[in-house]
Amino acid sequence: MAEKQSILGRIAQLTRANINALLDRAEDPEKMLDQLVRDYTSSIAEAREAVAQTIGNLRLAEKDHDADLAEAKDWGNKALAASTKADQLRAGGDEAGADKWDSLAKIAITKQIAAENEAKSAEPMIDSQRQVVEQLKTGLTQMEARLGDLKSRRDALVARQKSAQAQVKVQGAIRSINVMDPTSELARYEDQVRRIEAQAEGQAELAGTSLEAQFRHDRGGGSSGRAQGGRLLRPAFRPGTGADHRRRGRRRLCRSQGAGR
Repeated sequence: MAEKQSILGRIAQLTRANINALLDRAEDPEKMLDQLVRDYTSSIAEAREAVAQTIGNLRLAEKDHDADLAEAKDWGNKALAASTKADQLRAGGDEAGADKWDSLAKIAITKQIAAENEAKSAEPMIDSQRQVVEQLKTGLTQMEARLGDLKSRRDALVARQKSAQAQVKVQGAIRSINVMDPTSELARYEDQVRRIEAQAEGQAELAGTSLEAQFRHDRGGGSSGRAQGGRLLRPAFRPGTGADHRRRGRRRLCRSQGAGR
């Protein structure tokens, strides 16, 4: 009986267990949940065995009680039959025979009373075992329901844990990207490329300017004109000498005389 009460106490303790508090203290919730599932499964197996054994003992006690009641009834019938026989013999004048059956009736009555007392003394124990069995059945049902809930919550919590761990990894990767941003490396590389391109453009412009200057020097070195803006300018007027003025005067005089003739 004490063993059954111990099993009942364990069942009650497990059914009242605060799973959330256990998980809060656990370093690895998944392992803790797996251990809880194993503990519950083991306890349920023990509870089933205890309930089955208690039910078996109860059924045996009930059968013994029924047997005692049946025996008491049988001895009662025998006592009645012996008493009836004694009355018949006494009515026929057979006192010796009547006394004999009276003695048998008394023995039967004694046996009847003993069987009834045995049955009556077993009734409290049977009632107690019935209560224990009902409590064990109720506790077992609660444990089975809690085990099903625990398994469901275990799967959900494990999935949430794995999802959270994946998010932590992603956030860690994002933080490392923010610290060592590859786009900044690309920007620096692009800046280097732009500097090289600018240097190439500067060299090309410098080479083109030198060639153009050389070309102007070769084409316009012996001429009085100058190239400016792509146009060839007339040479500026410079006053002539006195001989030049006299030659131009004679040319104008000749032209005027020829026109008079």
